[in-house]
Amino acid sequence: MHNNLNRSSKDVNDGFFEIAFSEDGVFLTVYPPVAKGKRVDTSEILEKLNNKRVKNFKREAVELAVIKADKMPVIVAGPQEEEKVDARASIVITPDKLKAFLTIIPPENGADLTADQILSAISDCRIVYGINKAAVEDTARFPVYNQMICVAEGTMPVNGQNGRVEFHFDSNKQRRPTILEDGRVDYRELNLIESIQKGALLCSLSAPLKGTNGRNVLGAEIAALDGKPAVLPRGRNVEASADGQSLIAAIDGQVNYIDGKVSVFSNYEVHADVDNSTGNIAFIGNVIVRGNVLSGFSVEAGGSVEVWGVVEGAVIKAGGDIVLRRGMQGIGKGVLKSGGSIIARYIEHSTLEAQNNITSEAIMHSNVKCGNKLELTGRKGLLVGGICKVGKEISAKVVGSHMATVTDIEVGMDPTLRERYKALKEEINTMEADMKKADQAISILKKIEAAGMLTPDKQEMMAKSVRTKIFFGSRVSELREEFTQIEAKLQQDAYGKIKIYNFIYPGSKVTIGSCVMYVKENLQYCTLYRDGADIRVGPIDK
Repeated sequence: MHNNLNRSSKDVNDGFFEIAFSEDGVFLTVYPPVAKGKRVDTSEILEKLNNKRVKNFKREAVELAVIKADKMPVIVAGPQEEEKVDARASIVITPDKLKAFLTIIPPENGADLTADQILSAISDCRIVYGINKAAVEDTARFPVYNQMICVAEGTMPVNGQNGRVEFHFDSNKQRRPTILEDGRVDYRELNLIESIQKGALLCSLSAPLKGTNGRNVLGAEIAALDGKPAVLPRGRNVEASADGQSLIAAIDGQVNYIDGKVSVFSNYEVHADVDNSTGNIAFIGNVIVRGNVLSGFSVEAGGSVEVWGVVEGAVIKAGGDIVLRRGMQGIGKGVLKSGGSIIARYIEHSTLEAQNNITSEAIMHSNVKCGNKLELTGRKGLLVGGICKVGKEISAKVVGSHMATVTDIEVGMDPTLRERYKALKEEINTMEADMKKADQAISILKKIEAAGMLTPDKQEMMAKSVRTKIFFGSRVSELREEFTQIEAKLQQDAYGKIKIYNFIYPGSKVTIGSCVMYVKENLQYCTLYRDGADIRVGPIDK
């Protein structure tokens, strides 16, 4: 009689089973679980019987033994010699073919795998690259069963680097005034204009780098992406060099980097006030006003605008920066709109919009939109009244007032993006409604056509409805793609900070992303920031 005991168990509380070979047949004993342990699964036993190559076993007897789990041996097959089954290798290659994993199926009273046998199994799978022979030898010496072991690994391709534009001027100059030792702000010596002469080198291109190809475990080469050449950011009044690798100034003037383009602008100067004697001003380059800008007039520039005097209820628009050396008394009509930054000593009762930063000593009762940072500096550092929407960060000495002036500040979302998001949502809804109407019209006209009553007028109406549906369908797809991109950007950037260097008073409403907080007591020397779904008050250096 040949009797062999085989036991399988995963956890001390789990049920387990034994398979024994004897002269009377093959016996199965199933043990029940203890406490909250798991019962033996029939598939486990069937797999074991197959692995041990038990012939003509009775599945019904196995299933009954599992149901009973009464620790009593049950005959599941007739008498037979227990076969010795050697360990087997199972190789799995990942879908990207960059890794191959070995799983050793344990032997049944047979021999373990040798290193050569494992290597042969690897070779049978046509794996020729990145084979880890050390891992194979270790696995053969100290076998680990039923676990995936990485035995081959390919090489990832390394993509090249895109070419770059190297600027030979300060393309990211910080447009901010100088803070003097006594706390005053010097709005006179700003040094914002970088003048260059005709023929000056403005920027040049660095060559892209090629990528390094990879290889998968089957030996196939994986192509890398080569870097793409950079494009010269050619704007106005610049020329490309003979080799096309650099930009050169075509005129004397001020160099600007606006909307991803390098341009050189000549300056237009107004030596007095902008009033009836000058009229409204529109200039492609930079505008410098030595006097004031009176109410009702406008100044528009493709470059920057600098005003030495006071701006009243006027409109100033600039593709670059707007610098007001004194300030603005907007009287509810003043507008500043900048493609760069806005710098002013003070701003009252005005509407401001800047793609980059806004810096001032005091902003009072104004509507502010700022894509990057709003800084209230100098002795006052005051932000009071109005609505203020800022992309990333607000820093101020004082927000609101002890009179509980309503001051609405919002940070963490680019206001321009948010407005575009709302506009897209409305446009998509409108177009989908129009598509639905066109669909209904087509459905009705098709029924009329089926009845043989479609007149030429109705045919034209059907053709028009079909064209409308196709157009709106295509347009909605484009808008949805843009909508999704903006939505992801807003969710990603919905964090910002508000730094208070003195007081933020009750009456102030703080919004960071989608979180809102109403200030109900004086808060001093702190940072307001978003933490999950809440706005928290932390130290100033948070």
